[in-house]
Amino acid sequence: MRHALTLHDVIMAGIALAAGLAAALVFRVILRWLAERARRTKWEGDDIIVDILRTFVPWGAVAAGLAGAAAALPLTGSVGNTVNEVLTALVILNATLTAARVIGGLVRSVAQSRSGVAGSATIFVNITRIAVLAMGFLIILQTFGISIAPLLTALGVGGLAIALALKDTLANLFAGVHILVSRTVQPGDYIRLTSGEEGYVVDINWRNTVVEALSNNLIIIPNAKLAGTNMTNFSRPQQKLSVTVQVGVAYDSDLEHVEQVTNEVVESVMKDVPGAVPDHEPAVRFHTFGDSRIGFTVVLGVGEYSDKYRIKHEFIKRLHQRYRAEGIRIPAPARTVSLEQTAEGVIPHPRTPLDALADRPGVTG
Repeated sequence: MRHALTLHDVIMAGIALAAGLAAALVFRVILRWLAERARRTKWEGDDIIVDILRTFVPWGAVAAGLAGAAAALPLTGSVGNTVNEVLTALVILNATLTAARVIGGLVRSVAQSRSGVAGSATIFVNITRIAVLAMGFLIILQTFGISIAPLLTALGVGGLAIALALKDTLANLFAGVHILVSRTVQPGDYIRLTSGEEGYVVDINWRNTVVEALSNNLIIIPNAKLAGTNMTNFSRPQQKLSVTVQVGVAYDSDLEHVEQVTNEVVESVMKDVPGAVPDHEPAVRFHTFGDSRIGFTVVLGVGEYSDKYRIKHEFIKRLHQRYRAEGIRIPAPARTVSLEQTAEGVIPHPRTPLDALADRPGVTG
């Protein structure tokens, strides 16, 4: 039977509330100390356990103090039931937020361990947190006596209308999940689209993919477009790649000497320039009798795509300097025009250095 409120009831309620707050502070200090000890161990499980306790226990102690204070007061039956329901809902909300945080952290850790970059987990973490929070919300409604069956039915019926209204957003969402699950693109990869956009993938979220260009500008690409276009990933299956440089020398050059000198320059660049591949085997391949030169390709080894600019820059400088020292000419395009006098007038005949070489004694066409 309910009695009138007395000073003793107020004191007991205050003591219960103060005890709950004091316990929360004590637990917070103890758990902070445990967290520092857990970071020093190699096992990650103790970090997760302490993280759960740090989030849930202090607020649980506060809720227990509030429940004790409510029990000490002479509340009516309806008010007491309402207070109990509210406290239960607060405990469930605390547990839901804790679970969303911890499970999201686990998802992030798994994604990071597989891709090496934490940013790849953004879309999975968001989906996981939304799912956990939605479950907690439904449990809270059930706690207040609200039937969730009609709500689930309404959500199922309304889901079609929402899906039609948000078809572009959902397309980007599922495209982002498909990209990450298929592992065709991961944060940290250098990609180039057929439309011309290129750069390092920074993050793949629920709507778009963020790419950072070499100019430090961000390019925002919808996931659906990224999944439906032709793309070159310069980081997969491995980051190392080969870069070619086109060179040409004069027809009177000693090609054996040219190849030897070029290989020596390639070896020096591979050993000295940061970002090059030290164990790369030099490759020089002659391929063209041009109008003014013999063309060939030099293959360089690059650690990752963005290093190719610095390596090509240094290679061209060193090769030009070495060719000058060795007397190897890199001729500019030239064309000789001979004039032939006929009855109709003068007829010009363009001649290339290759034609002049063929006219030398002992050289046949």
